Amino acid sequence: MSLVQTYRKPKVFGLTVLGALVLGALAGWLGKGTWLAPVLAKIGSTFTALLQLTVIPLVFTAIVVGIASLRNLGGGRTAARLGGKTFLWFATTSFIAVLIGIAVASVLRLGQGVQIEPAAGAVDKLAKRASGSWQALLDNLVPTNIFSSFTEGDVLQVVFIAVLVGFAAYALGDKAAPFTNLVKSFFEIIQKVVGWIILLAPIGIFGLIGNAVASYGNAFVKPLFSLILAVYAGSALVLFVVYPILLKFVGKTSPVEFFRKAGTAIQFAFVSRSSGATLPLSRKAATDLGVPQEYANFAVPLGTTTKMDGCAAVYPAIATIFIANLFGIQLSVWQYAGIVLVAVFGALATAGTTGWYTMLTLTLSVVGLPPAVIATGVAVVYAIDPILDMMRTATNVAGQITVPVLVARSENLIEEPAAPAEKDLVNA
Repeated sequence: MSLVQTYRKPKVFGLTVLGALVLGALAGWLGKGTWLAPVLAKIGSTFTALLQLTVIPLVFTAIVVGIASLRNLGGGRTAARLGGKTFLWFATTSFIAVLIGIAVASVLRLGQGVQIEPAAGAVDKLAKRASGSWQALLDNLVPTNIFSSFTEGDVLQVVFIAVLVGFAAYALGDKAAPFTNLVKSFFEIIQKVVGWIILLAPIGIFGLIGNAVASYGNAFVKPLFSLILAVYAGSALVLFVVYPILLKFVGKTSPVEFFRKAGTAIQFAFVSRSSGATLPLSRKAATDLGVPQEYANFAVPLGTTTKMDGCAAVYPAIATIFIANLFGIQLSVWQYAGIVLVAVFGALATAGTTGWYTMLTLTLSVVGLPPAVIATGVAVVYAIDPILDMMRTATNVAGQITVPVLVARSENLIEEPAAPAEKDLVNA
């Protein structure tokens, strides 16, 4: 077996990624303030750009193929039932996650006694940025130009278009077969390209982690350490407690087996900070856990854009309470209820690369904090966002794999695979 073939094996690749994490952190620590810091930043940004290049075509083709593939699992009632259960579990786990976020922030009394002042330029810049709102969500949902949705990278609109096209192809059946086959071919091509990019992950991760350590390992992080701790603790409770319990007792799946097969995807999500870029690995993890490919093609891509327990539930709850306490604002019971409401029903607002910002500002607006407080508070947490985003994204992806397992088990669709020969990462 050649060196390249050995490297492509998931276990070897996973160990290589872990090694890159350690070496990248060391390089960032040693390279802070030297020529190495911008080199690490360039490596990381190039890798991220490659990943983002594939997100829009991957999401569109995956959702269209996934909806069309539901025909193979039964009739329209089966498809509707699967879709309904999928969204129900999306909402249920978001509800649990936001309650955990509120509990963690309340117990730690986040923000109380913290003294920190963000740069005025950062506050002004974020104040001018469009904040999340229900009205903006509805206004931006339906595109006025199909092509601009793709060229401008508006993930939410692309999802809307993909769902419409997918259900139209499902309804037409054999009449849409030529189109469906074309989209399937494009989907496979995109997946192949993503597979090649993923092979570069250790290099990209080396740069991303190194840049994070070099850029954010400063005194600004110290007063915000409690916020970092809270986000990681809340996300870890969802990732390592809530999901395993649901998998064990609802999905009838061993948590150990889950993390063994989904570990590479979760790990890749942590360092890449992109659910979209992790989609091929997430989809493979779901099918490895016995989820039929037809349903996985539908549920995992949909979850990638709308199912984000880390970014849309745990984090907005914790950050909102932190910002309120930072300015001495006491939240009422109804304001806490507003945080829960946004987490359960506002997940669509997180679609896209700026989802955390949209979701946080939407939550802050619903809670009713003054605009000046929102701008300043977001500027404070923005400084350490890359550190927070790693754990948030890992939690997102774990949930995007967990829900299809739960739904497939409830429909008796789980396929108990025999232990197959290990496939390589690109051709899996």
